[in-house]
Amino acid sequence: MANDASKIRFAPNGALFVAPAPSGGTGSTVLPTAVGDGGTTAPTGYKSFGYVNESGVTITPQINTDPVTVWQSAVPVLYNVKDASFSIKATFSEVSKITTESFFGANWVKQGSSSLWRLDLSSVPGLSELSIVVDWQDKGKNYRCVVPRAMVSDRGAITLQRTANQEFELTFEALDYQGALGYVLTDDANVDDGTDPVSGG
Repeated sequence: MANDASKIRFAPNGALFVAPAPSGGTGSTVLPTAVGDGGTTAPTGYKSFGYVNESGVTITPQINTDPVTVWQSAVPVLYNVKDASFSIKATFSEVSKITTESFFGANWVKQGSSSLWRLDLSSVPGLSELSIVVDWQDKGKNYRCVVPRAMVSDRGAITLQRTANQEFELTFEALDYQGALGYVLTDDANVDDGTDPVSGG
């Protein structure tokens, strides 16, 4: 197949959305099945994290394997999956309820009828289960990555400076959801080479 520069994609537009992880009960988060519009509109039941800094969003699928070695060969004869992971990392630029509660791992509580809000940092913090959606778009082609269940696995440090805005660096790690880590949707025909049957899945 010849090289085709029209198939190169960037991600100049996008957004990251969050909702409670699906619980299966009444009012539970419904996972999106449409590809979206590149981040302009949040999926039903999800809220936007707002601006992400210029580094964008990093999506990292990873599979760790162990080699299977045998007496008759000096090289492995196959590899066995040891573990798998799927992480999403972004640094958020807006100071909001969503970003600060996700960063500190606690909830804001309004103090009476005043304009004062308080967030208590527990010595035994809990970990909330979230559902994460990342949308991006280039050349009219949309992509959507959906992680049904995730937790914040890592946080960066807030730097308070006179000349730089506050930023909240978060890494979300996917959890198992019915045997899957998540899924990706797209309307980009580049992923179709005409050889794979339609799965209907």
